[in-house]
Amino acid sequence: MSLPAGFTAPTKDARPLHLVERDDYAQWRTRQPEGVHRWLDAHGFDASAGSVQVLPGADGGIAGAVVGIGDPLDPHGCAHAPFALPAGDWVLADTLDTPHLRALQLGWGLGAWRYTRFRDATRAPARLVVDPLDAETADLLAASLRVRDLVSTPTEQLGPAQLEEVVRGIAQQHGARFEAIVGDDLLAKNFPAIHAVGRASHRAPRLLALRWGEEKHPHLALVGKGVCFDTGGLDIKPADGMRNMKKDMGGAAHAIALAELIMARRLPVRLTLLVPAVENAIGPDAYRPGEVLRTRKGVTVEIDNTDAEGRVILCDALAYASEQKPDVLIDFATLTGAARIALGPDLPVLFANDDALADAWLGAGESERDPLWRLPLWRPYLRYLTSTVADLANAGPSKMAGSITAALFLERFVPAALP
Repeated sequence: MSLPAGFTAPTKDARPLHLVERDDYAQWRTRQPEGVHRWLDAHGFDASAGSVQVLPGADGGIAGAVVGIGDPLDPHGCAHAPFALPAGDWVLADTLDTPHLRALQLGWGLGAWRYTRFRDATRAPARLVVDPLDAETADLLAASLRVRDLVSTPTEQLGPAQLEEVVRGIAQQHGARFEAIVGDDLLAKNFPAIHAVGRASHRAPRLLALRWGEEKHPHLALVGKGVCFDTGGLDIKPADGMRNMKKDMGGAAHAIALAELIMARRLPVRLTLLVPAVENAIGPDAYRPGEVLRTRKGVTVEIDNTDAEGRVILCDALAYASEQKPDVLIDFATLTGAARIALGPDLPVLFANDDALADAWLGAGESERDPLWRLPLWRPYLRYLTSTVADLANAGPSKMAGSITAALFLERFVPAALP
């Protein structure tokens, strides 16, 4: 197996790398030669998180380096190192236990990543000697970088058809079953909401479905919002709001990569992955404010705002997923800017209708140093989605609680008994 960027097999030229927590720095320092003391003091090194200091050799070259880390179980604690250290090969000076080693390897691999499809890398990352790279960490890293690569790819190279090829390729690699329902076939097979959002684009909308695993295992359904570009539709976004909308398929990227990870680790689940993939474009056939759509579930939806399109395509996918009676249904979506305004870029929002599962996810996030933050499904806010001509509207006049109302909209398409 080839190693990801930032890693190498053992080499004789690798220089020692010391990872030091700030609280342990004084004790570590006492074990170093006097010349190292003076060098570190002269450079003001204190092992604070993110600090890096090379150590000189007798010949004036680089003899090693010391990196300050915060929480040793946080992969982000050393993610800066591959480009903060001089290029070359580095080997850990001290043995780490398995949890700390996994966190280091994952963080190193994340930090070594750069998106280089359209330009050469400005420099190579420093390479960490691994003997070997932990297999579980390698799979987790590959899935994480899959998300980054997909989200970073411009829409011209990653429209609905190209996203289909990604999922098809993953299915073939892992022996999964794959199906794509494309264009007007969406209407024939009762996915009208997906079709409505994507019909204005010359790149046909589609629903991608991957199925894997044995019937005897618990059934996990993953759904990911695949809006490959979002102009806002006829309710067009301003330029600064549209600039980064290639990332509006981030939910699909996450669901796809998670499915890939589950299959790579051969976890004992029966997996269904559903990705509604569209471009929300402007054109003569664009869906319009004021239209009423009859969704797959039969619920009628008045389009108040064409820029609230993610929930519209997801409602058909969620209804379809629910028909298959999974044990657990998880939906990933870049659903609202309101979520980012509320929690910023580091805390993903979690909505859940099952407290035990929510607590498990929150606990897993804490243990992995990748936290989530739960927001309530506050049902009185459904009043913001009322319609005089349909069962509900996809948005409303109020700008308050935007992420909560989006989640409440989606909840309408999932049975209450399905977690």
